[in-house]
Amino acid sequence: MNTENHSQTATFLWSIADLLRGDFKQSQYGRIILPFTLLRRMECVLEPTKDAVISQSCAQEGRPDLVREKLLLRAAGQQFFNASPLSLGTLSDTQTSEDLLSYVQSFSTDGREIFEHFYFEDFVQQLASADLLYQVVQRFAAVDLSPERISNFGMGIIFEELIRKFAESSNETAGEHFTPRDIVHLTTSLVITGQDDKLKPSSIVTIYDPTAGTGGFLSEGDEYIQSISEQVTVSLHGQELNPESYAICKADMLIKGQKVENIKLGNTLSDDQLARGKFDFMLSNPPFGVEWKKVQKRITDEHSEKGFAGRFGPGLPRVSDGSLLFLLHLTSKMRDPREGGSRIGIILNGSPLFTGGAGSGESEIRRYLLQNDLVEAIIALPTDMFYNTGIATYVWVLSNHKAAARKGKVQLVDGTQHYSKMRKSLGSKRQFITDEQIDDLVRLYGRFEQTAQSKIFPIAAFGYRRITVERPLRLSFQTTPQRIERVLEEKAMQKLDDDARLRLLSALQSMDAGIVHRNREQFAKVLKKALAGHGISLSTAEQKAVMNALGERDPEADICMTKGQPEADSGLRDNENVPLGESIYHYFEREVKPHVPDAWIDESKRDAQDGEVGIVGFEIPFNRHFYVFQPPRPLEDIDRDLKACTDRIKQMIEALSA
Repeated sequence: MNTENHSQTATFLWSIADLLRGDFKQSQYGRIILPFTLLRRMECVLEPTKDAVISQSCAQEGRPDLVREKLLLRAAGQQFFNASPLSLGTLSDTQTSEDLLSYVQSFSTDGREIFEHFYFEDFVQQLASADLLYQVVQRFAAVDLSPERISNFGMGIIFEELIRKFAESSNETAGEHFTPRDIVHLTTSLVITGQDDKLKPSSIVTIYDPTAGTGGFLSEGDEYIQSISEQVTVSLHGQELNPESYAICKADMLIKGQKVENIKLGNTLSDDQLARGKFDFMLSNPPFGVEWKKVQKRITDEHSEKGFAGRFGPGLPRVSDGSLLFLLHLTSKMRDPREGGSRIGIILNGSPLFTGGAGSGESEIRRYLLQNDLVEAIIALPTDMFYNTGIATYVWVLSNHKAAARKGKVQLVDGTQHYSKMRKSLGSKRQFITDEQIDDLVRLYGRFEQTAQSKIFPIAAFGYRRITVERPLRLSFQTTPQRIERVLEEKAMQKLDDDARLRLLSALQSMDAGIVHRNREQFAKVLKKALAGHGISLSTAEQKAVMNALGERDPEADICMTKGQPEADSGLRDNENVPLGESIYHYFEREVKPHVPDAWIDESKRDAQDGEVGIVGFEIPFNRHFYVFQPPRPLEDIDRDLKACTDRIKQMIEALSA
């Protein structure tokens, strides 16, 4: 059965939704069409062994469930069975819902679980209430979805088409669980292209998606590998948080003949249910900018207790965006390079490229990825590509088994102009990438050449050292009424009794308010003498409070010294990012000293990893590398346009007043 016929079958199955108009919302159609399609396919697959399973079921009555299930699975010759004598075609027209639910309950555990996550029983009752259930059942019973007519692979394509229609019909939430097919195809092509060594005949290849959604990446990965290789077994693994998306994904795997126990339900970050897995290819589109506060304790505990033995050793990003946690999670599942290594394709927004300065969790994660030479390429996508957001997005391609030419380098590809306008928007998705444009981007990546759209950088190009530049504190002191008022407002002064406060006030007022003292040490002596003359003895904290209130920054004043060393002015403190590999001292002499001769580097601020002066940071300023300066238009042209505009407005006003 060819692809065109698959598409026709999918269109026919979706057309059954015409029965639902008026009684159900359009966004609910998929929740009915998908489980019924799955049910009919499972029924057709089990047809040849149905009698054997029923007779085995009767023979095994009363035996433990686990033993019975194993024997019935063997009788069915599939990964699932149904022990009911009923079928869609034989359901009663008078008690359809009771018969149908009894039929579904007779499936093996995996089959039953999928229908539970579809909330199938609820929709069956709603269909029955609307007097539509029997009609819907009859329509599906009439569709031939037998394996003789449609292979597992073909059925997968049909199911994928139905998922796509469902996502598009409910596009207000689709983006959370469904990645557009063009983006899936591009990411998969980038990751799997040129991997002939892994795709030799009789080899077994594993694909993993930690945010599996409805299984789009897993299906596309399988389809892509089958289309470019022969006799390769593809094993699909995934985990998904949303129960309904999980049910769709698991159903898709069941239809394809995949092991459904490799598809897990739960939060990947806090409860990794494939913890020991290592995979050849990993594909993911994690949620953009989603906070991880709900699972913060579990993740923080893993980071602090397990370190690099866990998934999050390099660092933790801010709690408002967990994208980089998924990236670390994936790198922890890479195969040993001696066993062929792994490749990752993950879609992220712009934030992971540059958010967080030197020493932050984000920067340390980038540092780990780059210094371990895991980042192979980053491809910028056009905007308006997803159902639920129009923001800029990027495909990161990572590998721990880079080709020799790529070692120590990162390729940035500008694909922002590779798009075509959609005839009709789907939510925020207004643009798509054609197959030709996908091929062009994959070639740009594959050629690994320096062009206007493809830039190649050594890893060090993204690193820098953040040095702290200090300047000396310079204060002048004066006992003006305003400054004396500030002294009395200081918190340390609030604890003095009224008598002490009056004597302090008298002492300060006795000093010459007209003299500006530009040396802190000298002023401290003058102050001490005045206080002693009024019988006042202050604690160290109180003395400090008085000096703070009476002092103001003054560039003409002498430098304030502490233990023979200049004291730094925190208000003038600054940071400089020195490119990695350049001497911080040469940079300082060239870029800082000529402008602020009295500045110095705070050498106590050192990097935790290498112990050198300055904190190491990494960022990938993608747009800066592709920015092309557009000179402003000549002033004469702007003046001419403005004059033409004002002339037009004048004419319009004259026409109105005429």
